[in-house]
Amino acid sequence: MIKINFPEEQPALRNRNGTNEIFDQIRKKWLVLTPEEWVRQNIIGFLITGKNVPSPLISIEKELRLGELKKRYDIVIFNRQMIPWMIIECKEMNVALSEKVLDQILRYHISIPAKYLIITNGKYCLGFEKRKSTLEEINEFPGFS
Repeated sequence: MIKINFPEEQPALRNRNGTNEIFDQIRKKWLVLTPEEWVRQNIIGFLITGKNVPSPLISIEKELRLGELKKRYDIVIFNRQMIPWMIIECKEMNVALSEKVLDQILRYHISIPAKYLIITNGKYCLGFEKRKSTLEEINEFPGFS
């Protein structure tokens, strides 16, 4: 299990016409505040302030194709050569990091062969590193360089 220390500065929140919203600093827009979106935006803050990931290298909720299926990943981080470096799948806090969640990110990994795979629900975080033809669990969140 990987420990994540969320930054003290939380994402901006507002209430607009009775709807709670959270600001997405990557896409530069307000989004409806859902439990999963809260996790995603806090992970983004952690990546930028805690791991020094440049925001232009972070891609959020883009479509990918798995055969005939259209899916959307949560977060992909690219290295400085614009090669996928990490895939992150976010779930809301009350969703367990189960085999089903791991299977989901493994399917995305077919189309996006990143070195690191992370699944998180904001409370817990599991990480894996691709080493040759296997995935090995890691105990620390990888540093970006």
